Amino acid sequence: MEIETLARAVSHELKRQGLMLVTAESCTGGWVAQMITSVSGSSEWFERGFVAYTNLAKREMLGVKTTILSRYGAVSEQTARAMAEGALTHSHAQVALAITGIAGPSGGTPEKPVGTVCFAWAGKKRDTNSIKQVFSGDRESVRRQAVAAALQGVLDFIR
Repeated sequence: MEIETLARAVSHELKRQGLMLVTAESCTGGWVAQMITSVSGSSEWFERGFVAYTNLAKREMLGVKTTILSRYGAVSEQTARAMAEGALTHSHAQVALAITGIAGPSGGTPEKPVGTVCFAWAGKKRDTNSIKQVFSGDRESVRRQAVAAALQGVLDFIR
């Protein structure tokens, strides 16, 4: 599904359920927030977005613990989970999405190649879900695929 279609579907479902979304993005640089807010009336279902690109920003804005970052790295499900939970804590939303990854073309390692992206979805009074995916293609393609996966994940999480 195209990201524009996914953004409309997420927006519709959030509005239908009376939920507000907060985003915590690293490698996508606010692209998910941009897609959600491109839908008219988004102030009804989008509370705020954090772009936490550096580890310092992840710690300061989202409360990600230094121990998580040093033990697992910025690109890990553990960090994505901490980002999502921190976004909930630092907002008035009921649902959070976090994305952290390596869009490339540099920055990959054998354990975490370029295209590795970790996602987490958290909600008030709900268990946090997370996944790791590896996408292929150039930087733009990896980021686009990550945005689509993130939006699909929000839909799956709230349905």
